[in-house]
Amino acid sequence: MLLEHLQRQLREREAQALRRHVRVAESPCGVYQRITRNGGDANANGQPLLTFGSNDYLGLANHPVVISALAEGAARYGAGSGASHLVSGHMRPHEILETGLAELLSPCVPHAKALFFCSGYMANIAILSALGDTKATIFADKLNHASLIDGALLARATVRRYPHENLASLTAQLEQCDTPIKLIVTDAVFSMDGDLAPLPELSALAERFDAWLIIDDAHGFGVLGPQGRGSLAHFNLCSERYIYMGTLGKAAGVAGAFVAAHPVVIDWLVQGARSYIYTTATPPAIAHALCASLQLMTGEEGELRRTHLRQLISLWRTKITALTRAQPQIAWQLTASQTAIQPLILGNNDAAMVAASQLEAHGIWVPPIRPPTVPVGTARLRVTLSAAHTPADVERLIGALSREAQVTS
Repeated sequence: MLLEHLQRQLREREAQALRRHVRVAESPCGVYQRITRNGGDANANGQPLLTFGSNDYLGLANHPVVISALAEGAARYGAGSGASHLVSGHMRPHEILETGLAELLSPCVPHAKALFFCSGYMANIAILSALGDTKATIFADKLNHASLIDGALLARATVRRYPHENLASLTAQLEQCDTPIKLIVTDAVFSMDGDLAPLPELSALAERFDAWLIIDDAHGFGVLGPQGRGSLAHFNLCSERYIYMGTLGKAAGVAGAFVAAHPVVIDWLVQGARSYIYTTATPPAIAHALCASLQLMTGEEGELRRTHLRQLISLWRTKITALTRAQPQIAWQLTASQTAIQPLILGNNDAAMVAASQLEAHGIWVPPIRPPTVPVGTARLRVTLSAAHTPADVERLIGALSREAQVTS
């Protein structure tokens, strides 16, 4: 019965162009990757594809300094940690990394302490399940990441969702709230649209209603603000009310995540966050590599890479805007994003799948994104830019899109 039930659902997803497939990268994360599927080449000639699907925004995932640090960390500390942080798995590289992250975020979160997690998903589950008790109400943007949604579901708090970035609706919900603890929860950079949350206005609401602001800056940390300190630094914000989550597998190029917050908040997560307490600590070599990555990210090289990335974003938006204006019959919609996430909304699922397949034929890989990751009717090509790309790479993508637009019209 179970297999029949699952097979029926798989067929339904296939019919709606919603079925997902795992693809295998045969080469390191980078601008060009050889990608296979089901044991066969993804493209006809088996050559590497020019990729616009990675979240490696600064191009550090394959940086020789980071690779060397990872190898050095493994040689010095071994392959694994052997236990959870609270048993015997918390090693010196973890401690050094947490101290460095706290110092980096301290201009935005005064007196911050930091806690290292295996992933951003686990960090968000930890924050909401540990802090969202029966005395709390969670106010969540409807387009928040799945990890924040799941964390809210695991919490014992009342959950209120407000329409995307609708401050009037959020204000009304806060005015009606009578619980002593209020937690406003938002992505800083929304992962599918690339737009920035109105953090200054949300911060003002947190002050007005004596609330805490929980910020998932997975796609802003390392990319935005001085030294890549993230979205809070981008807006020049500072408050002890912030509970900040940043990931380390995107712009930082390695793996893991962290929470930076008031020391009392961090101490409580150590006591009550099940996704921290009951899991084996990340291998210390990963933390050792991240220390090297953060030095690159916050130094001169990081700033040069962020400047280059901003130039690529500007080039992409200029060129794709000109293309869509020249081909008005093509219903492609560019979002208002100024970040490295530059989705091109095509509408229905089949259109997104066909467009991705056509780009592959040109040797370019852009992942199609469909419901339930995005709302029905907003299937898209999620173009992500990296500092490792060149202007010629962007021009090549625009050229391929232009050819497809002419064929479609």
